[in-house]
Amino acid sequence: MTTPECYACSKEARIDELPPRECVAHDQHWRVAHAFNTAVPGWLVLLPRRHVAAVHDLTDAEAAALGMWQVRLSRALRSVTGCAKTYVVQFAEAEGFAHVHFHIVPRMADLRPEHRGPRVFELLGRPEQEHVSADRADQAAQSIRAHLQGPRM
Repeated sequence: MTTPECYACSKEARIDELPPRECVAHDQHWRVAHAFNTAVPGWLVLLPRRHVAAVHDLTDAEAAALGMWQVRLSRALRSVTGCAKTYVVQFAEAEGFAHVHFHIVPRMADLRPEHRGPRVFELLGRPEQEHVSADRADQAAQSIRAHLQGPRM
């Protein structure tokens, strides 16, 4: 079930029409998108394909797939971006974004100390001139998609 006033659910209804940045990959339970309004290329968001407001409401099948997605996306980001590690974070509290979603953020080796850890969120919602462009997000999405479709470890 989807909820029309939910941003994530509004995208789900048109999944086959979404640009690469809004549907990097998906399976029956999860969809991966490139974050918007971010200054970090490769900042991904992992969303359940049905409306879920809290982690404890995930089905067992969704929960089983969650860990696999988090690890696969972290590996893909490491391969594609060369990041030192990834941050995996979940809040789902912002107005219009109460749909459970996990941020999977590539933490580059040269990320300034003042943006490490939870302060990485200062790089989300930056002024428009700092945003990763739609073209660059699509390119990152296509590179990550290609990595995900390659041989598994």
